Amino acid sequence: MIAEAGLAALWLAAVMALLQFALGALALGRGRAGLAPAIQPVAVVQAVLVCIAFFCLIAVFVRSDMSVLLVAANSHSAKPMLYKIAGTWGNHEGSMLLWVTILGVAGATIALFERQLREDTRVATLAAQGAIALGFYAFLLFSSNPFARIENVVEGAGLNPLLQDPGLAFHPPTLYAGYVGMSAAFSFAVGALVTRNVGPDFARAMRPWILGAWIFLTVGITAGSYWAYYTLGWGGWWFWDPVENASLMPWLAATALLHSVTVLATRDGLRAWTIMLSVLAFSMSMVGTFLVRSGILTSVHSFAVDPERGVFILALLAIYIGGALALFAMRIGTVSEGSRFDIVSREAALVLNNLMLTVVLVVVLAGTLYPLALEATSGTKISVGAPYFNSVAGPIALITMVLLAAGPLLRWRSDKPRLVLDRLVFSFLAGAAALLLIAAFAGSIGILPLLGLVAAAIVAVASLAPLWKRNLKRTPLFTFGMVMAHMGCAVSMAGMACDSAFTRETMVAMGPGETQAVGDFAVTLAGVRERPGPNYQALEAVLSVSEKGGTPFEMLPQLHQFTDPPMQTNQAAIRTFWNGQLYLVLGEQSDGDKWVMRMWWKPFVTLIWLGGAMIALGGMLSLLGRVRRDFLPRRRRTATVEALPEPEPAE
Repeated sequence: MIAEAGLAALWLAAVMALLQFALGALALGRGRAGLAPAIQPVAVVQAVLVCIAFFCLIAVFVRSDMSVLLVAANSHSAKPMLYKIAGTWGNHEGSMLLWVTILGVAGATIALFERQLREDTRVATLAAQGAIALGFYAFLLFSSNPFARIENVVEGAGLNPLLQDPGLAFHPPTLYAGYVGMSAAFSFAVGALVTRNVGPDFARAMRPWILGAWIFLTVGITAGSYWAYYTLGWGGWWFWDPVENASLMPWLAATALLHSVTVLATRDGLRAWTIMLSVLAFSMSMVGTFLVRSGILTSVHSFAVDPERGVFILALLAIYIGGALALFAMRIGTVSEGSRFDIVSREAALVLNNLMLTVVLVVVLAGTLYPLALEATSGTKISVGAPYFNSVAGPIALITMVLLAAGPLLRWRSDKPRLVLDRLVFSFLAGAAALLLIAAFAGSIGILPLLGLVAAAIVAVASLAPLWKRNLKRTPLFTFGMVMAHMGCAVSMAGMACDSAFTRETMVAMGPGETQAVGDFAVTLAGVRERPGPNYQALEAVLSVSEKGGTPFEMLPQLHQFTDPPMQTNQAAIRTFWNGQLYLVLGEQSDGDKWVMRMWWKPFVTLIWLGGAMIALGGMLSLLGRVRRDFLPRRRRTATVEALPEPEPAE
């Protein structure tokens, strides 16, 4: 009955989404404004119903109800409880239900708490949210029913072993929250176009949603990168996998949108650009959804194998994005230009920075879709990998980093080039010092890693400049957030450059008692033993490691053999030091008693994820600062007005 209750709740939520869209559309007509108040409770009821459906799906996974097709195909009664719960969204149907659940909660939040928008714009925004949700409800109910039953109950096939990791409980939900946050920004943009209300108030209402989505995308991408790094045993932190790119593209668009909406909210500029970026960011979320769930990719991350599902999502993408672009074309003439600015100004730097981010996005999109289009049209299979992305996107990213250093030091509206260069003196000195240190101690390295380290030094110093000579106690929290996020970009760039320039890799067949050097470490294989796991059998290498004759320590990489479903996976052994990580992987048995071992010494690689965490933290500080400035004072004013005594009646 739990599955039937979940399906019923899903149908009712779809009805509420249809009603939300219809009420919003009708309320915008002449003489029907009285319908507007009804849209709020409908949005809330929709969110409650879809949450009930999602919790019902979790319940059937926890109970290992093998009469539900989705559970039988993606779970097993012997699976640890964490993976039973996380397995709810570790598949196609469950992940889409999670997607639409977050979407419903976002719509209810807008209905309950958004008070900065004009009433008609808020109604149009909620109508757009209802329309988006309706399409995904239709997709679930008619193409990907998560509660479908099977007649013959069987033992479950089990979850993909590569997904049986604690990261699965954290990584997908954060990405989906980011995707759905972009849908909210899209709905705000559609609402503003429909009601011709593109201005600072609209931007201030939309900005927290963009910030929240951007934070979730940053956390999701950073966590996913580290998850792949330690789970797949390839020794890399980013592989330019098409599905990795599908998460990166919305982040690039969201980063550009975040800067653009700030200009609109504070300086009333970039109106049309902000609307276009809102559509672009959601478009990239939809493209990512299509790539992962259409069946056209073979990836750890992709789920669907039914082409009809891909056609359904492609139709939704065409309807939503095509409709938004058509609306944009019809209404762009009604969007006024906004405040002007000089070519040397912070606004101009942000525009140029956004253009660079958009170019990187186009490069990634082309490299991701071109092999698919070529195979579909000619049958030719090609692979576009790291050499293309690094050589094309790398230089553009470096230019973007330089703009990142200069942007916060420019004045709004207009500035003088000489004064800007004066403010950048210490940053350029830091870059020159980094170049001299690399030349003195690093030896010969590639040009991109060299420029990356220099750019990281420039941005690191420039990111602190907004705090120079300021009273830190009175500095707004969102200024600290900007500083933290920009510093995080510098830290991540330094980690990427160090990993590319200084990584040492060794692959060798070792027998018991043999020693192999990697970096400054000596690794000795003591032996290989069997170790039972909760739902797998493991082979574990016992390795004694010492650094330059220091005290030895033990590292234990493993090979995991799963039976439900049958698959072998690696569990890398990773030891973190202040200056990098030692990364060891056990491979297959070679001749006799020898085992293939892959070993990496990766200097300062942890800076990549430290920088990602700093970027996300900077976003959180900015979001908190905006809420404190825009929301709390308004509540205090309201409370003050309500507390005032009523005036005495006139005599």
